[in-house]
Amino acid sequence: MGTQVAAKRLAITELVAGLRQLPAAAFEGTEQVRSYLASVVVEPDTLAPYLTWNAQHYTRNLIDKTPLYELIAICWDIGQGSSVHNHRDQNCWMAAPIGRLRVENYRVRAEDAVAGSCQLDPTDAVELDATHSCAVDPKEPVHRVLNPREYNQRAVSLHVYSRPFDSCVVYSPEQGTCGEIKLHNDTAFGQPVKK
Repeated sequence: MGTQVAAKRLAITELVAGLRQLPAAAFEGTEQVRSYLASVVVEPDTLAPYLTWNAQHYTRNLIDKTPLYELIAICWDIGQGSSVHNHRDQNCWMAAPIGRLRVENYRVRAEDAVAGSCQLDPTDAVELDATHSCAVDPKEPVHRVLNPREYNQRAVSLHVYSRPFDSCVVYSPEQGTCGEIKLHNDTAFGQPVKK
């Protein structure tokens, strides 16, 4: 669900400070964090220490992590996108202070993790940009994020995940398959992660 913002501009360090001031209960539902992200826009220049690009795939750049949440900047080159995936029953909020992105949502009709099979139906799509943020619907959390070629610009999205997680299930709606993958960050706190 997208949200129009009447945005206060702030540095990424101020966004982190604001997230850290939210009570633990804010991360149990989606409204309080969604409302906070809808009220601010991060100044793009302040993200520079956390941004890395790769022509082959999007990059995950950890900015902040607590027991309640993790904040990741994802850098999307033109035409890049994620697999269809879930968030391990954790809440997720997204904003795009640089460029714009398309979030496509899916309903899971059937899933057999042991057999690695699934059936998905597309439901709706929302656009993220500097004036629109969103929260993933906990009842239908399967989605993918795309930077379509026709947008013709790089994009950066900020993702708040509550609680932190290091694996997820990816789905292929076309092949009717699914399976678990491990998640890896390209950078953590502005430094490359050794692989």
